[in-house]
Amino acid sequence: MHIYFSGIGGAGIGPLAEITKQAGYNVSGSDKQNSSYIAALKKSGITNIVLDQSYPTIAKIHQQQPIDWIVYSSALTIEQPDAQELKFAQDHHIKTSKRDELINQIIQEKQLLLIGVAGTHGKTTTTAMIVWLAKQHKVPISYLLPAKTNFGEMGNYLKNSQFLVIEADEFDHNFLYYNPWLSVITGVSWDHHEIFPTRKNYQQAFNQFIHQSQQTLIWDKDASYLGFKATNNKLAIQNTNNPRINSIVLKGLYNRLDGWMALQTMLRICDVPINQLINSLNHFPGLSRRMEQIIPNLFSDYAHTPEKIRGAMSVALEMAKESDQSIIVVYEPLTDRRQHYMVNDYQDCFKGAAQVYWLPSYLAREDPNQRILPPAELITHLSDPTIAQPANKDEGLKRTIDAHLHKGDMVVCIAGGGGGSLDDWLRENYFS
Repeated sequence: MHIYFSGIGGAGIGPLAEITKQAGYNVSGSDKQNSSYIAALKKSGITNIVLDQSYPTIAKIHQQQPIDWIVYSSALTIEQPDAQELKFAQDHHIKTSKRDELINQIIQEKQLLLIGVAGTHGKTTTTAMIVWLAKQHKVPISYLLPAKTNFGEMGNYLKNSQFLVIEADEFDHNFLYYNPWLSVITGVSWDHHEIFPTRKNYQQAFNQFIHQSQQTLIWDKDASYLGFKATNNKLAIQNTNNPRINSIVLKGLYNRLDGWMALQTMLRICDVPINQLINSLNHFPGLSRRMEQIIPNLFSDYAHTPEKIRGAMSVALEMAKESDQSIIVVYEPLTDRRQHYMVNDYQDCFKGAAQVYWLPSYLAREDPNQRILPPAELITHLSDPTIAQPANKDEGLKRTIDAHLHKGDMVVCIAGGGGGSLDDWLRENYFS
């Protein structure tokens, strides 16, 4: 079967293309721009990738070898409702779907048990920790991981695996297409407001996901937030005050909580003693854009909600305390539409920072009817607005960062965007 991936360079689509090829399918794909990840895909053996998503280009690929199935990202129909590749599929009666349908087919065909890691925050880190622990203890699992690590590819299918571990994203209701053997809920707070107009809509989606799961790992506060009782025998409710969590020595409370969920997952799929798992977890090397060091004292972190920012700050504060450094934050909000919903939740999320440089929001899938909120206005919603000032991604910002680095400060750049984001800017300016 020939499966064509539209947007193959994306963090959600690319790893799926990898395991699809490993599972025995013929794979090709397209993207609108080149990237280091596309280069990595080609190196892994997926060579039929074009940087053109026009009607004639996909027609040529189809002529060379008929396409049986086109898989596309959730964002495609939102950003390009008239996408040429989908028009070609319609004209030629080619099956199209988002990722979930193909993942479910692989699960069924290979007789895998699904472990779905879901949550507003922490799901990528927790998924990576599970993969790390499985590799350290030679537990064969297949997985999809939407972030780069130094200990494995982003997607991997093992013929002798019993489990498939994925990040089950709630965006566009994606996770509701799965029926996990085990779901892992890492933390729940209202997000993706364009998909879930009210907080209740968001809670209902997580409730449905849990009902579709055979068993669920969830924190006590999240079970309460979602309205579940402790007597629900499908839930393994975890206590955030469990003193055993302190045996995890990773920096940052949120990392330790994510690590606990990864440990509890591993205890359900292998017979490795918990003390051995904890020892391995304490050597977890991290993953890209999660307090990733760009150069000494300059870090990049993927955070786009106040809860995630507090998580990033908890790691930074513990790191800076050891070296008695001041923390300087450069912050680029992810999407203007999200700011309209969470502007009043910022408050003390940058607590502990000596200075915050606030950039204009990274724009994507915006509501044209909403006013763009400028940094100066967003800053007024902090508990202490005096710690922050507006800034831009320009030479002036680079000089400012360089001056702080020269003083020995720890500079943490927080951004959730993709191409052209603050993270991209950092790599262009500081990677040789």
